Amino acid sequence: MTDPELPLLTDELLRRMAVDQNARGVREDGNVEADIDAMRAADGENCAWFTGVLDALGTWPGHSLVGKEGATAAWIICQHADEHRELQERALVLLTAAVESEEAERGHLALLTDRCLVNRGEKQRFGTQYRNGEPRPIEDPERLDEHRAAYGLGPHAEYDARMREL
Repeated sequence: MTDPELPLLTDELLRRMAVDQNARGVREDGNVEADIDAMRAADGENCAWFTGVLDALGTWPGHSLVGKEGATAAWIICQHADEHRELQERALVLLTAAVESEEAERGHLALLTDRCLVNRGEKQRFGTQYRNGEPRPIEDPERLDEHRAAYGLGPHAEYDARMREL
């Protein structure tokens, strides 16, 4: 794999993802309780900054620009932008185009799609969004695993078991 075209942007995306994950209690040596105030602060700062990135780039920061890790960090920022839904919706459009040109992961698109659908009050498509240990309503439960497989996601039963453990 070649080096990303924008290594400084990659570094900043990775730094911001680390702050995001730390606030959510995700640690290499095991998870701890999330810090809600730190999460809100990180999300607000990340969303304001990332909106500027999208304004400057006019496209999703995909694999060529920021590498796979940087693109993952960009997706995490948008996935956690629930209080900045206009950014999530904009990101969804750009991420869709990036997936079509193989510049982003299909699984990331599935998760962001579900997040946007749920935030709009609609049923999710891939069964990735949960509340209080239960999946949010799913639009076509009979074809759920088919939808998931098309986006590189494993069977919902396995995902459901992991989510319920959390």
